[in-house]
Amino acid sequence: MALSRRTFSALTGCAALGFAMGGSGGPGAPSAFAARSVPTGPPPAPPRADGRRHTIGYDPYSLLVDGRRLVVWSGEMHPFRLPSPSLWRDVLQKMRAHGFNTVSVYVSWNYHSPAPGAFDFSGVRDLDLFLRMAAETGLYVILRPGPYINAEVDGGGFPGWLTATKGTARTADPTYLGHVDAWLTQVDRIVRRHLYTQGRGTVLLYQLENEYDSHVTEATGRAYMSHLYKKVRADGIDVPLFHNDKGRNGYWVPGSFDTGGEEGGYLYGFDGYPSPSQNPPDWGKFGPGGPKGGATASPNTPGFVPEFGGGWFDPWGGAWFDGKGYPEARRTRDSAYERRFYLTNLANGLTLHNVYMAFGGTSWGWLPAPVVYTSYDYGAAIDEARNVTAKMAPMHQLGHLFQRVPDFARLDRAADVTVPGLKVYHLANPDTGAQVYVTRNDGTKPVTAELPTSAGKLRITVPARDARMLATGLRLGRRTMKYSTAQPVLCVTAGKRDVAVFAGRRGDLAELVLECPQEPNVTRLDPEAGWAYEGGELHVGAPLGEAGLSRVLVTGGGTETPLVLLFADDATSMRIFPYDTPSGTLVVYGPTLLRHAEVHGSEVRLTGDLDDDPVIEVWGPRGIDTLVWNGRRVPTRVTLSGSLMTTGTLPGVPEVRLPELTGWRKRTENPEAGPNFDDSRWRRADRTTSYSTTPVPKGGPVLFADDYGFHYGDVWYRGTYGGGTGIESVRLSYSSGTQGLLMAWLDGEPLGTHRLPVPDATTTIRKGTWEATATFPVRPELRSPGRHVLSVLVRRMQHDQDGKGDDTHKAARGLTSVSFTGAAPEVSWRLQGERAVDPVRGPLNNGGLYGEREGWHLPGFPDRDDREWEPVTFPREERRQGVTWYRTTFRLSVPGDVDASVGLRLEDDPYRAYRAQIFLNGWNMGQYINNVGPQHTFVLPNGILRTRGANTLALAVLSEFTTLSGPGKVSLTLLGAAAGGLPVTPVPSPGH
Repeated sequence: MALSRRTFSALTGCAALGFAMGGSGGPGAPSAFAARSVPTGPPPAPPRADGRRHTIGYDPYSLLVDGRRLVVWSGEMHPFRLPSPSLWRDVLQKMRAHGFNTVSVYVSWNYHSPAPGAFDFSGVRDLDLFLRMAAETGLYVILRPGPYINAEVDGGGFPGWLTATKGTARTADPTYLGHVDAWLTQVDRIVRRHLYTQGRGTVLLYQLENEYDSHVTEATGRAYMSHLYKKVRADGIDVPLFHNDKGRNGYWVPGSFDTGGEEGGYLYGFDGYPSPSQNPPDWGKFGPGGPKGGATASPNTPGFVPEFGGGWFDPWGGAWFDGKGYPEARRTRDSAYERRFYLTNLANGLTLHNVYMAFGGTSWGWLPAPVVYTSYDYGAAIDEARNVTAKMAPMHQLGHLFQRVPDFARLDRAADVTVPGLKVYHLANPDTGAQVYVTRNDGTKPVTAELPTSAGKLRITVPARDARMLATGLRLGRRTMKYSTAQPVLCVTAGKRDVAVFAGRRGDLAELVLECPQEPNVTRLDPEAGWAYEGGELHVGAPLGEAGLSRVLVTGGGTETPLVLLFADDATSMRIFPYDTPSGTLVVYGPTLLRHAEVHGSEVRLTGDLDDDPVIEVWGPRGIDTLVWNGRRVPTRVTLSGSLMTTGTLPGVPEVRLPELTGWRKRTENPEAGPNFDDSRWRRADRTTSYSTTPVPKGGPVLFADDYGFHYGDVWYRGTYGGGTGIESVRLSYSSGTQGLLMAWLDGEPLGTHRLPVPDATTTIRKGTWEATATFPVRPELRSPGRHVLSVLVRRMQHDQDGKGDDTHKAARGLTSVSFTGAAPEVSWRLQGERAVDPVRGPLNNGGLYGEREGWHLPGFPDRDDREWEPVTFPREERRQGVTWYRTTFRLSVPGDVDASVGLRLEDDPYRAYRAQIFLNGWNMGQYINNVGPQHTFVLPNGILRTRGANTLALAVLSEFTTLSGPGKVSLTLLGAAAGGLPVTPVPSPGH
């Protein structure tokens, strides 16, 4: 039923705006790296390892893949922050489904190299497996192997052993370059098997260095960059290379260092993390220009942001987010933030755009840099528990738009448009005539105004601190759309019909006008939509979000190809998935996630996830009549729009029950504090020189843990001396990362605990190395003649990053010097840290606690056969200085067709000063500091967590004696669940 013209106008209240989608075809493929005039045309097909040669070039607008323009819409994830390879595929499939065509990954040197010349790319470190998964998922890869990555990881990715080597990092120092070459040889050996140019994988771009803003004007800096370039090329990496400039300095643009005569194989990129309290900056077409202007520093290469804020990291204590943690990061950098900032980037010509992070994950073990705690959720669109959050909507919409509407790959700045209260960017495609308008409201109140466009004035409302993107002159398949007040998401041909999707905020009224020389037949498939035809124009209107998806079918009107118009609010748009198959393109609506689709004759086979009881609808090749969902055939009917729709809802998620954690057993440790402990096998502290940036105290010895091969976790010291009479106090100087801690005993008696302060929001929040001196009085009864043993435990946290290229990762960790007042005894020192590297869990899993060295964290340890392990219940209230271990086991029985994400929750009186290392099946899943926070929930990734079987949980609790200590309440919590998921292969958890 058509609405009257008067009724329709009252519903919309909008003037005319032109809008259409599509473009002309592109030319053949140019030679590698060539820049040539490439008109707007279809984008390249989704990438895969197809065995064919491909070219990757560029011009100032975009990358050119096989001669076709590619807008890179990338998201960052780090395989090392998800130590369960089965879940890599889960995250990659979620990224692809929600609009990303590329995944960007760091490769962390410290994660793969436990010692000089030793490299491990097996198990959770299998880079080859990850790259295969990316290709199988249909994602390009931006590879970023360092050697320095920053990334808020220990040492910025430098291995711990590098701290104790000669040579200055991030320079042309030959010793350092020798280590770098050994690392890159191993990485590149894997990467060259996955180059898209060779058809063996989907590696599209390769980063040489990261945020290298030191030695820029010095010969050593230029020689370093040149060395990296030539090394990577010599290793057979033939895709374009780039550097990620920190802060848009114009550093390391093409031509700034020697590339061995090669031209055109290098891109300039820069990163940016603007605050949500700022107005979005112009780093391109609308910016001030020049070397500090962003993309204008390299006008002959396309605008490239290898990192743009998809969230932000949170420090110990949570000062940046008022102690509220990553939910607050996600709230402040929400969908509106993304629309304002990402659309501004689009307007400025940034067609290579990487969101950091798309999935943050977990800095498990001793992986995190000093500036962060265990969780690296980042406020990302996919949270740490792998749930897709509401802030994914703009990325979903823009990603599919860039892949399906080629006009956005080539836009020039057009005539300025001024609207009171709004910032307007006007761009035009020189080939198709399509015009784009980004309207941004930087104020605190909504703005309603008339926007002048090439198709007339359009009355729009832009909410406060938000943005909208509109366009004119695009094609909708075989038709031209005159205007739409909703943002286009995609337009594809599915079988014998075109399908176009538009989205906006819930409650908005979408108005769309098609140019129709003849009156078309219009079928309103949902009652919310309305339409009217007059003067060669079809007006269609639909309120967004009131009843899910609004569908309108248009036939005739000058073309034989039907057009299906789909109108959605943000939440609904995230349930619309295009998928290309050899039989044609599908558009699937309804599931929470579409993982994979195939067409076999008349049968459509879909796999994916459900979190409610949806109806599923599919537009696809003609003749399809059967739908199979996750291996089960479901009843369907054919709709008036030609889609295949289930006749009923599909079952959602069954209840997931988690057990209470009981059966705890306890054992105290730190026998190292006792005077009679046998430390004869410990390393003797006998060095007098060090490569550390921390000065060695006059007269020595060197006490720095790294110099003795102990690079991660806790380290113990035992100093033996005679003649204790006269000693009044002991001064223990130590150096650590954020929240380091020192405990001391003399002859087994506690002297006290010293803990470094919580970072503040301004001066110390980024501080990577903290130095302090703890002074403890020596009681008279401990001043007797004879032998005495001073025992010190240092939780040194992690190594500083080397962001400024001045070897800050080499700052000492552990004790730095010891002195006494009242006497000056000669002390003989021994120290002990982590034992041999865990061959499965890697070098970052374990530290030097007694229980770790004895395997108390491992599954299968016989705690119930050992009389020293006593049964206990939680909550606990104890007062002691030292380490106490708690162990229990539990079983899960999650249904096999349910993907459940489970976390461990710790809660206690916030004034109690203690911390706990969390071990699940022997894997160190992170550190909890009760009186600092803000993290209380720790994700337990499936694969390490046995969701259908037995699990061992161990807590190593460090109590400071100054307060009562727990643990308090310790429980499992369900963080998310979906019907579907992927099969998860258990990650090996070798036991005692």
